[in-house]
Amino acid sequence: MFTGIISGLGRIVDVRQLGGGAAQGLQLTIETPPGYLDDVHEGDSIALNGACMTVTSMLAEHRRFTVDISPESLDKTAGLDQPGAVNLEKALRASDRLGGHLVSGHVDGIGNVTGFAPVGDDWRELRVLAPATLGKYLAIKGSITVNGVSLTVNLVEDRPEGCEISINLIPHTLQNTSLGVLAPGQRVNLEIDLIARYVERMLGAAG
Repeated sequence: MFTGIISGLGRIVDVRQLGGGAAQGLQLTIETPPGYLDDVHEGDSIALNGACMTVTSMLAEHRRFTVDISPESLDKTAGLDQPGAVNLEKALRASDRLGGHLVSGHVDGIGNVTGFAPVGDDWRELRVLAPATLGKYLAIKGSITVNGVSLTVNLVEDRPEGCEISINLIPHTLQNTSLGVLAPGQRVNLEIDLIARYVERMLGAAG
């Protein structure tokens, strides 16, 4: 489990095919901030842009670790098949503060950035078109995870092509996550609120 509170900004520095080719998936090498891996071991879970991955090897002296990502995960996520910045979050400990919301690290869908404009002097408004199938889980003042970051939905607009949401990003989020470099047309990983998923299941079962 995770909270959507990013604990480090990393970078995918190497992408290699596993086994005989693309059908076997990829091995990613991620570079981390200084000291980030001090309490990390092989087999630990770390979320990359909101997708839960398992640490397969450590190069702590070089501030790097590797993960193996399957073809299925590559098909269901965005931004994990090429070098670039990634949001990092270590798995939640039972004693940790729940600063964001309950996040499973399982990407529910890929959204498309439709707008990213200034709001006032420092804030920015992020607009994302989510798949129509996720629209019923999105609500004003509800939670959503975008590339692993726990955020609050400000506006929801259902459209024929999907559900567009608006989110305000504060300067701290822009400076400490990869969301600050987003641009219209880019794809992002989305995870809906875990509680909303269970509410839908319970209501459906009752019917």
